Amino acid sequence: MISFEPITEETLYIAHELLNSNMEYNRLENGEETRTMEVTRKEYMNEETISLFIKADDTYIGFIDYMLKNPKDGYPWIGSFMIHSDYHGYGYGTQAYLMFEQQMLDQGISALRLGVLQQNPRARVFWERLGFEHYTTKPLGKNQVGCFEKKLIGE
Repeated sequence: MISFEPITEETLYIAHELLNSNMEYNRLENGEETRTMEVTRKEYMNEETISLFIKADDTYIGFIDYMLKNPKDGYPWIGSFMIHSDYHGYGYGTQAYLMFEQQMLDQGISALRLGVLQQNPRARVFWERLGFEHYTTKPLGKNQVGCFEKKLIGE
């Protein structure tokens, strides 16, 4: 069963290990295969975003980091959504996202946005399969990011 748990200072080392398990993504995003604990802390222990572990039963398999209202456009944004490399291909990402989406619907959220690095076609396919649609491309540092949106519809 999939569940979510807040990332805390005491469990940040787990998020750090999860993040560094995806060397290919890290290389795409910032040119380095791993990140320092300082970078992990800055990204996932801040006041602007909500950072949650994704758990399968009692096993930490990934995390999601999001903001309920991006000050730039007023929309909720998923900033990071990552499954540990050992757990790719088992459907955990889809299950976790669908559970997260339901929680957003329960809070009255009607749309979600996220960005996908253009050089990460696997991520683009994943999000499009879940119903996200591309609406623009923007520069982010040295990268180009495709911006995607999904209108949420309750059952």
